[in-house]
Amino acid sequence: MSAYRPPHISAHEITPESVFLDRRTFLAATAGGLLAAAGTPAFAAPLDAAPGRYVLDEALTPEKDVTGYNNFYEFGTGKGDPAANSGAFEPEPWSVAVGGLVAKPKTFGLEELLAFPLEERIYRMRCVEAWSMVIPWIGFPLASLLDRVEPLGDAKYVAFETVVRPRQMPGQSGFFQPLPWPYVEGLRLDEARHPLTILSVGVYGKTLPNQNGAPVRLVVPWKYGFKGIKSIVRITLTDKEPPSTWNVSAPQEYGFYANVNPEVDHPRWSQASENRIGEGGFFGANRRPTLPFNGYGEEVAGLYAGMDLRVNY
Repeated sequence: MSAYRPPHISAHEITPESVFLDRRTFLAATAGGLLAAAGTPAFAAPLDAAPGRYVLDEALTPEKDVTGYNNFYEFGTGKGDPAANSGAFEPEPWSVAVGGLVAKPKTFGLEELLAFPLEERIYRMRCVEAWSMVIPWIGFPLASLLDRVEPLGDAKYVAFETVVRPRQMPGQSGFFQPLPWPYVEGLRLDEARHPLTILSVGVYGKTLPNQNGAPVRLVVPWKYGFKGIKSIVRITLTDKEPPSTWNVSAPQEYGFYANVNPEVDHPRWSQASENRIGEGGFFGANRRPTLPFNGYGEEVAGLYAGMDLRVNY
């Protein structure tokens, strides 16, 4: 059977089979072997039903950086705070309530989320702060979850909400609150249903660490990283554009769409280039040009035909 290859990937970029098979071991053991017990294949076909994986010809960001350098203000505003301050967070038991403009609202337990056919997706991640990573996520298309609840015809947007646990999340407690809680995000329904959009339950062949959004987070690789809401507890389909935490907090700096665009600078810095974490170069050395839509333009640019994304940053 010929392997599926997304249009932005050339044949020489395919990850060797030995590496692929090694990563499958994580999935066989996830949640005490739930997947193996159910007979679910470790990696599922993409939404077009063709078998294969998403890969890149770029080196993976070291695991220590992926799990040790990130933004998760619920645990503190420093890049190392999430790893340092999330040890008391309890990602189990967990559930995600999905409702709103749907025919079959449902609350999914963690076991049900892990029972979706999982696959590894190696994606670029571009932070709005002009740094980037290449991350091997484990997850499943968000569209698969939405299909279970059957969106109604008037549903146009998907809203997301993060857990609020001040006793386990130091950034949500104390006198200084960097953001309003809960953290919320949103996508248009067509963005949410796009094959690239996934709910991630793992990274680097392991379940998500607390600091990376355990037990389930959103990954939308053509958008700035703040759209990737973590530790999701609620998903709501609606007919109105939902609030986005950073857009509400600083609308002059952060838009609802937040598509990666090197031609539209942040008010306080350029977006034309980026620092790939693990390679150095914050002050000019080894920086790389930022790609429109983070390199996924062939797949997603059509979603925004006719829109002026300089306005909808």
